[in-house]
Amino acid sequence: MAFFRSISRAPSLSRSTSLLFHVKMMSNIPENTVYGGPKPQNSNQRVTLTHLRQKHRKGEPVTMVTAYDYPSAVHLDNAGVDICLVGDSASMVVHGHDTTLPISLDEMLVHCRAVARGAKQPLLVGDLPFGTYESSTSQAVDTAVRVLKEGGMDAIKLEGGSPSRITAAKAIVEAGIAVMGHVGLTPQAISVLGGFRPQGKNIASALKVVETALELQEAGCFSVVLECVPPPVAAAATSVLKIPTIGIGAGPFCSGQVLVYHDLLGMLQHPHHAKVTPKFCKQYAQVGDVINKALLDYKEEVTNRSFPGPAHSPYKISAADVDGFLNELQKMGLDKAASAAAAANEQIEKAQSHGEASTASD
Repeated sequence: MAFFRSISRAPSLSRSTSLLFHVKMMSNIPENTVYGGPKPQNSNQRVTLTHLRQKHRKGEPVTMVTAYDYPSAVHLDNAGVDICLVGDSASMVVHGHDTTLPISLDEMLVHCRAVARGAKQPLLVGDLPFGTYESSTSQAVDTAVRVLKEGGMDAIKLEGGSPSRITAAKAIVEAGIAVMGHVGLTPQAISVLGGFRPQGKNIASALKVVETALELQEAGCFSVVLECVPPPVAAAATSVLKIPTIGIGAGPFCSGQVLVYHDLLGMLQHPHHAKVTPKFCKQYAQVGDVINKALLDYKEEVTNRSFPGPAHSPYKISAADVDGFLNELQKMGLDKAASAAAAANEQIEKAQSHGEASTASD
């Protein structure tokens, strides 16, 4: 044993150096030359189904936000949101379609991978898009496997409570994949529902919501989304289920809530997005107004040539190298280029001198 320990200690320095080199080469954090690079993510433990069950038992509300890309995923990660749903609503919010139906599995996988790179702590749930799980249980399982293996998700969500959807959910669970159900308004079923219509507004429809939620629980779902149903219906479903309900437009009596990232931030002001932003969404910010103002300010500064100024022209060339550069340009017969470079250098130096003088006077 001592022999093996001595062998393992001997090359430790070289192995450490080699490991550091390979880690550096594989890192997605760029060296600090041009870009500062993203900050390392917090390595706290990822939210799991066990964590969700514990919160549910304690009566602690579950938070879920729908996001579609790396920047929004990082924001969710920093905020400590429990679940990040990569929803097929990307079809409407990101791709500009009027419904969720057009988005493909390959497109969804791109969104899933981007989110997985940014959200290190939330439980990641990927929607199964329309047309990728309805034909058979084998199709459903194959699609779910791709969402986990290729999309980097922890679980999947599927819509509806028809017998075939319940069977698909059960098959996916039996394949070892966690499933979140979805009842009430199920956007993939707008052809049958006659549009984006709330559910549970009469006795038969309300009972159907509760019964379907129970069937999804029986199929093995770890949670159920209740969308656009009256609060008493959501309260009834929540009270009878042993798994968490996540409400969206379903009132305050669910086990948790979900909103779309862009909606809750008030991010988009375009008429199309106003058309698809639901009535139940609370806007916690008016980020769209901030974005619009920033873009207008940028356009104005570029137009009047105030951007970029010295502060945003950080890369220097020494006076000696400037002279040598000008000489070489002239030798090449590029007098116009040499004049332009000389004028630019003079202008930058004046601007920097002015900036330094202003700083000194302050």
